[in-house]
Amino acid sequence: MSKNPVAVARKNEGNNFFKAKDYRNAIIKYSEAIEADPTDVTFFSNRSACYAALEDWEKAAEDGKQCIITNRSFVKGYFRAGLAYQNMGNLEAALDVVKRGLGVESTNADLKRMSREIEEAMRIRRVDAAIETANKLLAANEITDAYKTVDAALRLDPNNSTLNSLMDRIRPKYERAEKARVAGLDRNERMKEEGDTKFKNADFEGAIAAYTKCIESLRDDSNPLAIKCYANRAACYKQLSNFEATIADSTVVLEHKPDDVKSLIRRAQASEACERYKSALQDVRQVLSFGPDVCGKATYDLANGMQHRLNRVIAQLKQG
Repeated sequence: MSKNPVAVARKNEGNNFFKAKDYRNAIIKYSEAIEADPTDVTFFSNRSACYAALEDWEKAAEDGKQCIITNRSFVKGYFRAGLAYQNMGNLEAALDVVKRGLGVESTNADLKRMSREIEEAMRIRRVDAAIETANKLLAANEITDAYKTVDAALRLDPNNSTLNSLMDRIRPKYERAEKARVAGLDRNERMKEEGDTKFKNADFEGAIAAYTKCIESLRDDSNPLAIKCYANRAACYKQLSNFEATIADSTVVLEHKPDDVKSLIRRAQASEACERYKSALQDVRQVLSFGPDVCGKATYDLANGMQHRLNRVIAQLKQG
């Protein structure tokens, strides 16, 4: 709270204008208060509210961000910025700032409500985008991609009539294409296909058996099909918490594909589970060296979180 009498006086004048819904004059007074004392977070918060009332969302967002810069513990600043980003249609930025606000005050009802609203809006946006993409793929006769797009979208919105109608059109074509594709596979490819099907059905032990058959039949670990089988078998072992086998299979993949991000992450997670923290950290750092554009933001964030956790554990072990 400001102790500057000029700033406080201007804020009070701004409050009176705000109550009268004279937002433009309120903005002038809050700006004068900020000029007199830029350390009081409420001046920025109140001005952000004025900009929001005028639907000037960019300026509302700027003042919301300034609230956070001025006082990271001021929860209303996260709400102000989140509301502005939400109305600008920048849902990713809105969700990010709201989640940071919940990190400050996890029980804040306004932020929790906003988080739910934004996540729902993002879900709807993803479904709408999937419908548009699927229609384009279907028109281009790219049936497999169209099927996968609709199938993924249906997990987000199972009762969506447009998606279900699309799937009714796509499924028969996809099934015919799949039947023809499988018929054209050689013996080893069929084994790998069997493993993939069992993996999708969460039959991890059955998938391991199928991938092992394929690997043994190929007798060449450098074969691209064998490398895929090792990678997929590693994923199965990880699901079954067989971390030693996960490390072994991931290592085979990395001997032939040293920059394989999934295998690096998988081996790092397994190494951490086996308390081989330095080995895990080495793999995580390699992933981080690729940057988010190469490995994807979600994977990059996962690796970054692992790095912080592993550094703490290693430091604690050194102290102990």
